[in-house]
Amino acid sequence: MSRRSSGLVGIWAEAQRQQQRSQAMQQRERDRQQRAQERDTARGLREQKAAYRQYRDAEARRLTESLEAQVAALQGLLGQGCAAPAFRIATLRRPEQVEAFNPGELARPVPMPEPHQFPVQTGWGIGAGRRAQAEADAHARYTRAWHAAQAAEVQRQQQLAAYRAQYDRWAGGQLGEVRAHNTGIAELAASLRAGDPESAVEYFSAALYASSGWPEELPRALSAAYDPGARQLVLDWELPGFDVVPTAKSVRYMPSTDQDKESPLPVGQRRAVYRDLLAQCALLVLRDLFEADEFGALESVALNGYVDDHDPATGRPAQIFLATVMATRPSFAALHLAQVNPVDCLTGALRGQLSARPDALTAVRPARTPQDVGSGVVTHGSGQGGGDGPGGGDGEPDLFAMDPIEFEALVAELFRAMGMRAVMTTRSNDGGVDVEATDPTPIRGGSIVVQVKRYRNTVPPTAVRDLYGTVQGAGANKGVLVTTSGFGPGSHHFAQGKPLELVSGPELVDLLHRHGLRGRLGDGGRPTASVPAQRDATQHDAAPAPTAASAEYNVLGMSWSGPVMLDVCALVCQGTRVLSDEHFVFFNNHSTPDGSVRSRAHTPPDRAAIEVAFDSLPDRADRLVLVAAVDTEAHPHADLSGFAAARIRLLGSDGSEIDQLEVSDGRPGETALVLGSFRRRAGGDWSFVAGGKGYPGGLAALVHDFGIATE
Repeated sequence: MSRRSSGLVGIWAEAQRQQQRSQAMQQRERDRQQRAQERDTARGLREQKAAYRQYRDAEARRLTESLEAQVAALQGLLGQGCAAPAFRIATLRRPEQVEAFNPGELARPVPMPEPHQFPVQTGWGIGAGRRAQAEADAHARYTRAWHAAQAAEVQRQQQLAAYRAQYDRWAGGQLGEVRAHNTGIAELAASLRAGDPESAVEYFSAALYASSGWPEELPRALSAAYDPGARQLVLDWELPGFDVVPTAKSVRYMPSTDQDKESPLPVGQRRAVYRDLLAQCALLVLRDLFEADEFGALESVALNGYVDDHDPATGRPAQIFLATVMATRPSFAALHLAQVNPVDCLTGALRGQLSARPDALTAVRPARTPQDVGSGVVTHGSGQGGGDGPGGGDGEPDLFAMDPIEFEALVAELFRAMGMRAVMTTRSNDGGVDVEATDPTPIRGGSIVVQVKRYRNTVPPTAVRDLYGTVQGAGANKGVLVTTSGFGPGSHHFAQGKPLELVSGPELVDLLHRHGLRGRLGDGGRPTASVPAQRDATQHDAAPAPTAASAEYNVLGMSWSGPVMLDVCALVCQGTRVLSDEHFVFFNNHSTPDGSVRSRAHTPPDRAAIEVAFDSLPDRADRLVLVAAVDTEAHPHADLSGFAAARIRLLGSDGSEIDQLEVSDGRPGETALVLGSFRRRAGGDWSFVAGGKGYPGGLAALVHDFGIATE
């Protein structure tokens, strides 16, 4: 007999099938979501790659446009310069006005009290006697307040009178200085009309240095003399070198190698641009001189354009003349400079000479030089060639041995070479100001007071504080302290956040050379004072360790292509930690305590230089790390994308090149870079290891990795 099923098995089987179908559907949904996620990820990667390529393409286009703009600026130099206003002696005059008297709160009289401000205090049910007493009390309060206000008013008037007298003395002194300055300008104008040679050279030199049509990146240096009989100014003027013309024509991004590729500017085109630029420079100098002549002092100008370079025949530094012209006022007045072909105009209309191959330093012969005029030759800038360059030789004066007044005059000349108006103050009643300068730059310009300290030891912080007081008292926009020595941390800390700038000896030498002037600090730009290097305390009987000044040293010369301005720094380390904050050599600390590592003035082709006495480095130091960071003051929004073709030249103490060390290029978004490090080996030798780690956070982020805390 068969048994009927209860149906439970079928229900269970159906439930199992439903569960299996649900799990299958869930698995399919998970698979679908995973495929969708993978598609989204792949699409994101493609978009990211496309965006990166677009960015690199845009950067390449930007670099190309920058190169084209540089060439266009060189080709349009004369047209741009002709649009600049002519120099006038009136620009040297100062307005005879001072800041108006402003007593502030002292101008407001003390308010006198009124009787109604002191009500009688009464209430319900008060009698006549009490009311009379309340009225007497109110009157007494009013009387006391009135007498107090009267006393305060008398004191205000006394303070106002004293402040007014102080202001009148200050205003009188200011007006006296302005009138004395303007009297000097009037005397200069009279001397120019009389044909005084010294006044003529001074005035026309100022006209060239103040020219707003001459680009700041081009050199401004001259030697000049004036022939009053012929009413002729004879001058040698420094021209830009061949490297002012870019070597690349365009930049293209190569996705296959993830690198930019430069297309070189054809050599013939680069030569033509340079030759045309030299002709424009000569014509622009002539234009600035003739336009500035308000007094009929110039009948003609004999101009010789030169470059400071190495003579191809002897290999020694020399002035090589690449252009010469003698232009009369009538012949120059007949020109329409905005429409001329510069080379044809110089060599044809003015019958001048222009080197056929200036890139190869093929020289021309000047017809007349300042020395041919006789006495009265004045040099502003690099002067005559033939010296041994920075560090010694003829024409390179030792700043330590210079006469104090001559040193102040050199600093004033430096400010003029930087495009400012600068005059030395009189020796008495100068108020602690050695040079008064005016920066004509809009917005950030203004009046500058300069103090000059020809010291060998570190400038004390009190001098910096005194300068700040002078700036406030003179109402100047800025104060600059220039010295042949250096500044300690206290001075830098006090100057931080204030309108003060501290210029140390090495920085001064660098500025002098950059603007065509001469100067050195003792032996080859290095301070003569030396500090013994560290040595083991147990070696009492050993010979004294060499000092930084006496030990054999090397120079690390840094160069790179691209317009970005960099600060090159050094850290003396043990492993990955700097020995101390004082062993970080940068723009605010120019030397380690023992003097074994110090910054120094660079010479072309280098753009920065550091001096190292490897044998004098502390015993516990095993690394010397070189880093570079964007100069945020010069290029606040720049990065290291334009830092390319970088190298370090290892030089001996005699200037001979020992080796060249390649370092990695910069990358977009990075503002600081480890260039590499010299590492001490077991035998005591040092070898170079290239770096390459970049930092988007600038120098502060970089040095933090080496144990230096920054605020």
